[in-house]
Amino acid sequence: MAASLNPPEATAMNAPVQAAQAPVTILLVDDQPGRLLSYRAILEPLGENLVDARSGEEALKYLMQNEAALILLDVNMPGMDGFETASLIHQHPRYEKTPIIFVTAVNVSDLDRLRGYKLGAVDYVMVPVIPEIMRSKVSVLVELYRKRRELQLANASLARANEDLRVEKARELEALNDSLRTANVALAQRNIELQAQVAERERVQARLVEHDRRKDQFLATLAHELRNPLASLSNATNVLKLGGASGPVLLDAMDRQLALLVRLIDDLLDVARISQGKLTLRPAATTLDVVLRAAIDSVEPLRREAGHAALEVHMPAGDVLLEADPERLSQVFANLISNAIKYSDPACPIRIDAERAGDDVAVHIRDGGIGLAPEQVDAIFEPFAQVDTSIERARGGLGIGLTLVRRLVEMHGGRVRAHSDGLGHGTTFTVWLPLGAQTLQADAAPVAIPAALPRRVLVIDDNCDSADTLALMLEMLGHEAQRIYDPHAAAQAVDSFGPEVVFLDIGMPGVSGYDVARQLRAGPHGPHLTLVAVTGWGQPDDRRRTAEAGFDHHLVKPPEIETICRILGALPERRPA
Repeated sequence: MAASLNPPEATAMNAPVQAAQAPVTILLVDDQPGRLLSYRAILEPLGENLVDARSGEEALKYLMQNEAALILLDVNMPGMDGFETASLIHQHPRYEKTPIIFVTAVNVSDLDRLRGYKLGAVDYVMVPVIPEIMRSKVSVLVELYRKRRELQLANASLARANEDLRVEKARELEALNDSLRTANVALAQRNIELQAQVAERERVQARLVEHDRRKDQFLATLAHELRNPLASLSNATNVLKLGGASGPVLLDAMDRQLALLVRLIDDLLDVARISQGKLTLRPAATTLDVVLRAAIDSVEPLRREAGHAALEVHMPAGDVLLEADPERLSQVFANLISNAIKYSDPACPIRIDAERAGDDVAVHIRDGGIGLAPEQVDAIFEPFAQVDTSIERARGGLGIGLTLVRRLVEMHGGRVRAHSDGLGHGTTFTVWLPLGAQTLQADAAPVAIPAALPRRVLVIDDNCDSADTLALMLEMLGHEAQRIYDPHAAAQAVDSFGPEVVFLDIGMPGVSGYDVARQLRAGPHGPHLTLVAVTGWGQPDDRRRTAEAGFDHHLVKPPEIETICRILGALPERRPA
């Protein structure tokens, strides 16, 4: 079988042409069989489909079921003549355009011709028929029919193609619309997300601005709070320079202001350590009464100075056991009580009420002070938040005490809340803490500070004032002290002075205290030296590093005199030279 050379698209396009070229039907209508036979003889060479009808009725019957491209119609037929037949044919919508050639054996008048043309005749053929003329006329009309049918088929094909194109374009348009709707939904969602991001950025920006404002306020407050004790210490120093009396009053004032400075710095360090996750608790079995008494004792000087009456403390019956870090919990309640003292008038009582609440204990600290606005109830626990920042009502503090309170309480597994009925109606702080399950052991008797024999002590610190004052204090305690300011001269000073104890700073330029300690331990006097680190760093990791470097003790600046006496008093007796 030979393969087709035409692609499917060309075949589809040629289908109307091929259909138009098929043989067409020519209806021959005459009541005389001889004429029908002659018509066939003349037209058969055209290769068309010739159909005979012997009367007008037979012709109409055929046309009711079939289609004809051309009708040869005898004019003079018995019964229904050609004109009547042509009139009935053209009344049918399907055949109103079908060409008719009238065949007549008699001469027709012009009126007859006009009548025939009105009925749809396209031509007349006279009998006797000239074959070439009839064939030519029929060929022309058949070809016109074919062209018309080809055009109709092409129009139908074009209409189908247009409809297919319309459907395809409609489908594509719907798909595009679906895509656009999906894109619009995604765009709307993205716009919502962007608006949320913008709103979040605006909130973050507002928080940053607020934090920046609080930071500036904090720095200004910090400068103010540091200058107060520094001013007192400076005044006391000037009194001593001027030769004034250095009695207990002056010394007590200096000691209080120094303690205030240390507390301010400790609070700052505690907040930083908590934020970095470096603050550790030392939990132990204790009681709420012990914790509260320690807190009340620590704020007693502030209470007396403010002129407040004694605090009203109401405790539940029996010991309230806690598993907690006593020093840190005392710090929590000391902060809350000191706030109550600072922010309330002396005439307003301050109450401390404790009660058991299921597996917790709740401690309420109530004052009748300036109170809190609704928006301040939660905000006061934020870093650097201040309730009253006006100069004429300055109460002191850095705005970090309540932040430290909340963090320490949460580290103990508890929670803290503030409540106030509004400005001028006082404030109540409530702390909930989990009850302890262990029984409380009797407190060990405090260890007495042993009397220290005179020792040879070397002080190494690049801060001359720090080294001089520590050495002077050691000399006043009865020890032989020498100080150096250059850590590079440590080994030489040990060789020449022969100390038993070395107080060594950690953070020094050029070489650290860790390196100096390792150098001394490796020297000939190393095994017999007691090395004491004196530093501003006091976290467990810092203590671990000093121990690894060879230190025997770790003191945080400023070192307490009792701790120094305890270290020196615990040394073994001096070995004979």
